[in-house]
Amino acid sequence: MRVLLLGADGFIGRRVTDRLLMDQELQVTVLGRRDSADIRFDLTTGSPGALARFLDAVAPQVVINCAGATYGSSRTLIRSNTLAVATVCEAIRRSREPARLVHVGSAAEYGPVPGGVPVSEQAEPRPVGPYGVSKLAGTELVLASGLDAAVLRVFDVVGPGAPTASLFGRLAEGLRRALERDENQVRMPDLSGYRDFVDVRDVARAIRAAAVSAATGVINIGSGHAVRARDAAQLLVRASGFEGSIVEENRQVLLPAQAGGAGGDHLPGHHHQPGPYLPGHRAEGPRPEGRAVPGEPVPWRQADVRTARDRLGWRTQVPLEESLGDVWLETACRV
Repeated sequence: MRVLLLGADGFIGRRVTDRLLMDQELQVTVLGRRDSADIRFDLTTGSPGALARFLDAVAPQVVINCAGATYGSSRTLIRSNTLAVATVCEAIRRSREPARLVHVGSAAEYGPVPGGVPVSEQAEPRPVGPYGVSKLAGTELVLASGLDAAVLRVFDVVGPGAPTASLFGRLAEGLRRALERDENQVRMPDLSGYRDFVDVRDVARAIRAAAVSAATGVINIGSGHAVRARDAAQLLVRASGFEGSIVEENRQVLLPAQAGGAGGDHLPGHHHQPGPYLPGHRAEGPRPEGRAVPGEPVPWRQADVRTARDRLGWRTQVPLEESLGDVWLETACRV
């Protein structure tokens, strides 16, 4: 099967590339802005007609779109997450043999959801902020395109290769600096929110499964369990051997020894499932009493993953402990 991959240099895209290249039944062509791409093309400035000509030359049976932006101005996010998607959809429609499209969406498209329950694909999206709005607009373009298409709404991705601006990328760098400088504190944003963490390697497996399936529409990709970000942070702290404290904004949480018995062998709702974090999402969330506060619009996020299991035959494989351990190993070995 011929596959055209867009966004191969991103956090998710790199793992998707690795996963696809392992499959001898797939012939992978990479299209992107960098010299490493097989085809040089900028989705934010290129025309649908020009992209359609590349599609005709490659004749892919599946196009996988991992391209997009998580950070930047509203203009940047719209160009990367919405206009670029419009270009991809129109180019596929214009091509001689329209390919199947697998597009990577985001749980940020849902916005605030009721606490304590998983969010299904049928939930009404109410994104907050330009990132979620731009991603939802891209999803709507795909769904309205008339193409054979699936949108994978990926929840909070974590794992090796996590950007330093992401929650656990930032924590890992902070821990490394503290250990190098013999400091006893690491400062972090509020960690009281609940997130559905899924390992980037499991996400890559889901994308590969969607590419070779006939599933269409929106499909949630997550662990199916919500974990408090603070509990997940404890796993990373333990992996690092740091014995100081994590300072969350104006409150201090001692980790790991004084964490009040939350040893991490069992995390609430986790059951040793894998986990992700999408960079750019603050870990805003409820205070211990469970009430959201101003500036914390999304205190809870947990995926209903039944569709992924039923239609893709996909389940997570990488436990959160292993995922965060690999984040630390990569950070500790970085020169």
